[in-house]
Amino acid sequence: MSQHNTLETWLAQERELLARMNSGEGPGVARPEQVAGKTGLETMQAMLRGELPYPPIAKTLDFTLMEVSEGVAIFQGTPGPAHLNPMGTIHGGWYATLLDSALGCAVHTMMPVGRGYTTAELGVNLVRAINLKKAPRVRAEGKVIHCGRQLATAEARLVGPDGTLYAHATTTCLVFELPKAG
Repeated sequence: MSQHNTLETWLAQERELLARMNSGEGPGVARPEQVAGKTGLETMQAMLRGELPYPPIAKTLDFTLMEVSEGVAIFQGTPGPAHLNPMGTIHGGWYATLLDSALGCAVHTMMPVGRGYTTAELGVNLVRAINLKKAPRVRAEGKVIHCGRQLATAEARLVGPDGTLYAHATTTCLVFELPKAG
């Protein structure tokens, strides 16, 4: 598939998902009763269907959750003028946040009911500046490497529609029992 076809496919998927997510709960934070009894994967799938709110940071930094499956989360981001650093390039923090979201949500898909996680370590390697004309969208693809009772690890790649690698990252997350409601 050519870069143009890939980009058009990405844009069409993004339009469809954003319409569905914004016609439902929109941005916000799910209430405990909304996620009670759901696994991490079920929670993430409910966000994609618009049944649960999606995190407001997605609007702030112009990225969206695109796909989830067991151990995998894919986000798509729109690098733009609001994300430029003083040198006129996309700020490394934007790369890191997009990658951290894919990594964390990949781990989230592995959480059984009553378990949560938090990032303990994040390592990001920026390998190429994002060219806004060449890559008006990028995707962060996170995959779990290991998920145990106390630790989870994952890796992610940030790529353009032509397959160009812009950054890669790893994480270690602490896994824990969530406090009981009430």
